[in-house]
Amino acid sequence: MADEDLLEKLPKDLIFKLPPKFDNVEDERRHRKERLAAALRIFGKLGFEEGVAGHITARDPELTDHFWVNPFGMSFKHVRVSDLILVNHAGDVVEGRYPVNGAAFAIHSQVHQARPDVVAAAHSHSVHGRALSALGQLLEPITQDVCAFYQDHGLFDDYTGVVTDLEEGKRIAAALGDHKAVILRNHGLLTVGDTVDAAAWWFITMERSCQVQLLAKAAGTPVHIEHENAALTHTQIGNDLVGWINYQPLHDQITREQPDLFE
Repeated sequence: MADEDLLEKLPKDLIFKLPPKFDNVEDERRHRKERLAAALRIFGKLGFEEGVAGHITARDPELTDHFWVNPFGMSFKHVRVSDLILVNHAGDVVEGRYPVNGAAFAIHSQVHQARPDVVAAAHSHSVHGRALSALGQLLEPITQDVCAFYQDHGLFDDYTGVVTDLEEGKRIAAALGDHKAVILRNHGLLTVGDTVDAAAWWFITMERSCQVQLLAKAAGTPVHIEHENAALTHTQIGNDLVGWINYQPLHDQITREQPDLFE
């Protein structure tokens, strides 16, 4: 279902959150940075940190070959809007007080370059994402939620060490293709979206889907949803607007609990 079709089906008198629109680039930039800081706090709360690994990026709305990202070495749980750094196409920090994670630049710069439709990308070394990646497997259509990724995620079937080379980033972007997510073998997950909220939600629900698949296969042989029904469910829950909507309760929780993130 297209975003426009979904909106048309909503009763006009409901109070319903939708992604905001902006009259100027300054307001849009501030919004993206606030959503980025909030997403990082959520990742920290959900336990997606592993040392200095992991990053979420948001494309700058004006300098479209630049992206905002969390600083190298700072806990997800501590990131504020004022801590975010702006990185250009060459990997230089052009705004902010902290260095950039080299792997963040190598991966995200190539994803953003290959996918001009992508506003945000999320990657972290979450436990169940890493576990499934170690098997070199794709997600299987065994639950309603995982159908958001049905025929809409790729596998980067290689591992050559910490990603610090732009050519490796290009290979990851190629494995992602036009999908919303890619499993990086022996490494973890990467998701993208047309908003920070969507990219973050896809990562969160993908991580949980990895956990469910591992649990189900440990218990027995999962029953697959038939192709026609899995494909239909993907059209119902797999677009970025639905991802944005699903993410809003988490965003509301973190902004009430940790308002200092807006500093």
